[in-house]
Amino acid sequence: MSLSDVRRDWTRLGAEDPLWAVLVQPGKRGGRWDVKEFLATGRTDVEETVRWLGQLDLPTRWERALDFGCGVGRLSQALAAHADEVVGVDIAPSMLENARKLDRSDGRIRFVLNDAADLSQFPGGHFDLVYSALVLQHLPRPAIDRYLADFLRVLRPGGIAVVGLPTEPARTAKGFIWQLAPYRLISWAQRRLLNYPAPMRMTPVPHADMVSLATRHGGEIVGQRPDLPYTEDWRCTRYALRRQ
Repeated sequence: MSLSDVRRDWTRLGAEDPLWAVLVQPGKRGGRWDVKEFLATGRTDVEETVRWLGQLDLPTRWERALDFGCGVGRLSQALAAHADEVVGVDIAPSMLENARKLDRSDGRIRFVLNDAADLSQFPGGHFDLVYSALVLQHLPRPAIDRYLADFLRVLRPGGIAVVGLPTEPARTAKGFIWQLAPYRLISWAQRRLLNYPAPMRMTPVPHADMVSLATRHGGEIVGQRPDLPYTEDWRCTRYALRRQ
């Protein structure tokens, strides 16, 4: 699977069922998400994270924040309450189109297409915060590693990257399927049996790999916790990475 495949699939998902694609929940498929309810989940995510960062004695107010894989702006809008400026980037033009339509931030969010394999459109040290939840898991592993390295590059020294990632499948029926079945078969089942507009990949990153990646690229893990319970089929971790 290449990054161009990811762009194609998420552009289709953004055109056909964007809110459900961003946050897959029972009963919400086919445009059934209430917009207010949907955006409230973003506020819950960010407020929980802000409390956690405060407990770690890390900053909870930022001059410039990056929402990586912003989708329709669910988290971007919540981050706008804690930052002077938020930049939301996504690989799918259809997602960004919906994000601009749903934007209620009074101009504090700038939505930008980023379909490159890195964040080279931003200079080093540009952001105080990088935030990415429910995004990297949908990319092939080499792309995850490149973006994580660039998260640390675009942070100012002492800046924080908040990253949510699955570390391993859970001991559920679907978790075992994800662990044992090849992605080609899962992709076929999602499209042909479950009628997904496009498949959604899930790529875990073991904790030891996160430690190695952070160290290699000038960062350190300063906090980790179980991620919010978005799924029962994966064990997920939310990390706070600090650029040294």
